[in-house]
Amino acid sequence: MTSHAGDAPSDPTPLDVPTAQIPAAPVVAGVQVVLGAAGSAGSAILEALTSAGLPTRGVGRGPRPASAPAQAEWIGADLRDERALAAALAGAGAVHMAGQPPYHRWPEEFPAMLEAVLGATSAVGARLVMVDNCYAYGPGSSPMTEAAPSRATDRKGRVRAAMADALLAAHAEGRCEVVLGRASDYFGPGAANSGITALAVEPVAGTGKLRWMGSLDAAHSCAYLPDIARAYVLLGTEAGVTGRAWHLPHAPAVTGREFLSLVNRCLPAPRSTVVVSTAMLRLASPVHRISRESLAIAYQWTEPFVVDDADFRRRFPAFEVTPLEDAVRETVAAARAESGSAA
Repeated sequence: MTSHAGDAPSDPTPLDVPTAQIPAAPVVAGVQVVLGAAGSAGSAILEALTSAGLPTRGVGRGPRPASAPAQAEWIGADLRDERALAAALAGAGAVHMAGQPPYHRWPEEFPAMLEAVLGATSAVGARLVMVDNCYAYGPGSSPMTEAAPSRATDRKGRVRAAMADALLAAHAEGRCEVVLGRASDYFGPGAANSGITALAVEPVAGTGKLRWMGSLDAAHSCAYLPDIARAYVLLGTEAGVTGRAWHLPHAPAVTGREFLSLVNRCLPAPRSTVVVSTAMLRLASPVHRISRESLAIAYQWTEPFVVDDADFRRRFPAFEVTPLEDAVRETVAAARAESGSAA
């Protein structure tokens, strides 16, 4: 299990965007377009862009979701159809690629989808902001920096590495202005497509145990979705950020034990915890697809998985990361309120 942006509906809470952290006069003119805008990451980015007062358009497969900000336009389009996409991107200054195929179909479908997005973005002369993750680095890469080589051993990681290489090559060739924003597993209000949500947040709506995968004692970088959404606003509007990947801002890494302790502090009574071990995943994998998909990237949870975001912090020194304790409290409160179980 791990965080990944998708095109499934979600309902994030509004984001409070400090004006000092958003350019007063964006360098990139035109509409900020979010592809996959009904998914967890896409919805959060759409909200952050509109909160920053930028002209914004959401693009998704289905009709406009009720959660979409009123200020944002909405266009329905298939991200695999380059011609339809080019029409949906008319007037775009930056395109945030937060859409993706189903998680288990990444190797088969993601490269072709991205090529259609790249072609359509190039056709309208916009900047492409890729919503990326850290799969490409592979085992033994922690702490991960943007300069780390791609050493992925699993199919999804190799696909992510190949797509990143293709995007940066397109930038170098002058085909399209490109920037990649990478984050570890994310969580937050509305973060439905998230391993941390499935393991440690969804149970708070009922009476179940809190879970973690792999090891309770391996350090793990956790990204707060409202924070990384604000960071994507900067990548889509600022000068001097393209042609490379950026690690988006994270709170200091914690162990699974520490994260679950923070969750328990937000509950009326503490819950017991359980570890989903690699052995359990292997046992379930023949009949359970999520276990099978998670097994290949289990190293992200059994060994340290720590993101070095120093480059971003140096480039944007005024950017404030939400303290992890506050982020967990807001996430748990939103999950319990949504289920009607808030005290």
